[in-house]
Amino acid sequence: MKKWITVLCFTLITSVLLAACGGGNGTGSGSSEGKVRISIWHNWTGQDAKATAMRQIIEDFKNDNPNIEVVDEGLPTDGLRTRLRTVAAADEMPDLFVMWPDAMTKEFVNGDLLQPIDEELAANPEWKNNFIPNALDGYTVDGKVYSVPMNLAPTSFIYYNEAIFNQYGVKVPTTWEELETAIQTFNDNDVIPIALGNKANWVVQSTLFSTLADRITGTDWFLKAVEQDGAKFTDPEFIEALNVLKSLGEAGAFQEGFNSIDETQMMQLYFQGKAAMVINGGWALANLVNNAPAEVLDNTHITILPAIDGGKGEANVTSGVVGTGLGVSKKLEGARKEAAMKLFYALAGPDGQKATLDSSTLVSYNIELDRSKAHPLFVELYELMQDVKITPVYDSKLGSAATEVINNGLQDLLMNGKAEDVAQKLQDAQAQAAGK
Repeated sequence: MKKWITVLCFTLITSVLLAACGGGNGTGSGSSEGKVRISIWHNWTGQDAKATAMRQIIEDFKNDNPNIEVVDEGLPTDGLRTRLRTVAAADEMPDLFVMWPDAMTKEFVNGDLLQPIDEELAANPEWKNNFIPNALDGYTVDGKVYSVPMNLAPTSFIYYNEAIFNQYGVKVPTTWEELETAIQTFNDNDVIPIALGNKANWVVQSTLFSTLADRITGTDWFLKAVEQDGAKFTDPEFIEALNVLKSLGEAGAFQEGFNSIDETQMMQLYFQGKAAMVINGGWALANLVNNAPAEVLDNTHITILPAIDGGKGEANVTSGVVGTGLGVSKKLEGARKEAAMKLFYALAGPDGQKATLDSSTLVSYNIELDRSKAHPLFVELYELMQDVKITPVYDSKLGSAATEVINNGLQDLLMNGKAEDVAQKLQDAQAQAAGK
């Protein structure tokens, strides 16, 4: 019996010691069997070409660097955003993580969670100097650069099925009146005018409203409202923008139950030929190319939201951001930082940018597209973006609380909510965020 107790005590003590030695923040940091261990969280979880290309870079990096153990974890975009903010509150960030420019970057810098990458950029001037103009602005805080964009993310395009338009004699809309006429004609013929899946409530805000509102208010007004300096979200032009969106819903632009299906189901309605149009970001193109039936894909073309008469915004613009980047944990140093930055460069450096462009994904980097190898629909998007300018998407500039307010507010608005109520709630949230 004494011998059994002695063995049990020894086992318990050994377990405690091992647990203490292996302790950490759960992100895979540290070392293992002489290897340098680093962790990375990303949203490259799908089967689209972009996600596949990024995962392949990580696998190649592991094979080429046997002395570095990479613990990578993929999460869907919405889950990644939520989890990052959760671990940020506990100061337990992974070593590298996909993050968004502007609002999220500023929040993480203000929380002392990131370290700048100016040293790495200075050591690779041919990399730093090859980004498109202003590409680093969304990752620059107080003169320090905290990441680089790994893609270009325009968030609002109309993907339309030309065969359905031709079948019912509908003109591809270049004015708001023509869009309203198209919606009426498709409804009269039991065709969904615009497929919408707003269960994850960011979809309407990001893919439709950010551009629609800019058409009416202009970009300068929005930036002033964000800073709460010379403009408020209760101003008449913003109320008008909300009411224009509401009028689309009332006109039957979207199918019933749009707030209860997700983006994937939304795209399926378009793939099945049930919808004449779908409004989505540039990221949807890879999904189309890989998953749409040939009879839909071959008839799909791309345009932007029409201008709105009397609006203060430019007509040839669409909402978006320069693209996601990689955040570098403030806690990284020494050999682990060196290993992490090596992986950073593999994913976001010239080779990573080329792999992204080759995956039918736009980049914020100066690379010429090989049109002979690219899908014709991606060539169409690429050429469209040579003339179209990017204006801010709302959730890139608003604080996290205000973003949640506008996302929920737009859901309510399309379910017969009042524009004035949405505007007041957003104004209150942004005023609080701006300390005014």
